[in-house]
Amino acid sequence: MGIFRDTKTNSLTAAEVSALWLQYTGDSMSICVYKYFLNIVENNEIKSILELSLQLSESHITKISEFLKNANFQIPIGFTESDVNVNAPRLFSDQFLLFYSYIMTIHGLTAYSLAITNFERRDLQDYFFECTATSKDLFQKIVELAKGQQKFASVPTIPSPQGAKFMETTGMISNLVGDKRPLNGSEISTLFFNSTKTGFIKSLSLAFSQVAESEDVRDFMIKNMKLAGKDAESFNDILIQDNLPIPDKWDAEITDSTVSPFSDKLIMFHSGFLINAALTYYGASLGSSFRSDILLNYSKVFTHAMEAGALSYRIMVKHGWLEKQPEAIDRKALTQDS
Repeated sequence: MGIFRDTKTNSLTAAEVSALWLQYTGDSMSICVYKYFLNIVENNEIKSILELSLQLSESHITKISEFLKNANFQIPIGFTESDVNVNAPRLFSDQFLLFYSYIMTIHGLTAYSLAITNFERRDLQDYFFECTATSKDLFQKIVELAKGQQKFASVPTIPSPQGAKFMETTGMISNLVGDKRPLNGSEISTLFFNSTKTGFIKSLSLAFSQVAESEDVRDFMIKNMKLAGKDAESFNDILIQDNLPIPDKWDAEITDSTVSPFSDKLIMFHSGFLINAALTYYGASLGSSFRSDILLNYSKVFTHAMEAGALSYRIMVKHGWLEKQPEAIDRKALTQDS
């Protein structure tokens, strides 16, 4: 029979149930977010993007529920109407709503591609390939619209080399004494991308700090805002040294509203999700960076994200907001009970 189980059954591997569970929770959050966005958006082109995003999230919830029910797994609680106040005043500009959709669609595309490689069941593979295809269409619509917006900055361009060239030195030691070679394409791309995403975390944390109701949630958002801002600037500083453009800042797209559209539970989960995603991107960026100063910087921001992630986890557990995923049988507990 080989290493793979009979995929005609409805059983789920740990990888499959984990991906479905996390997608359900994330999409239930997205439904809350996009319902609020649709109540405040004014630009019709951006509104169409939000409507499609909401439609996709709602279709995901329906399909995942079927997969979990058929495998006799409990459906997560996730987030419900009690986690959103669609009538809250405007907290974000229309430009920020489009930027939010851009960042979150990137996360979706990344998550789907990673999940597929761990799936054995053909129907689940087909479902996540479908998610990838629909998210691809959404992403292309967002990028096409964003290119006409003043706030969106393109990744820097570099000149075409004259013939093939090979590295004569790693540059590792010379970097430490100040003789830095110019940034290569991979380093520019990851620095710009991580600056954009970390800057997004900073601006979203600013918005959440204004509206959070619990003191510990508000304090966390203030700390996360400062830390993410510092980390985004560290990426920008390296780009500026090579006279390269840096991403736009989005703080000005946050209004002065102090009425929360979302529950503190949703706010904390959203922040924890973005921090975990940042850890993934920082780790991947390390593999394509070779200058010592860049490697040291990624090590620093990775540590910052680890600390922020641990703190967000503690706050969610403290308030009873972190829903437990299905887990392995606790054999030790069973032995003690018997």
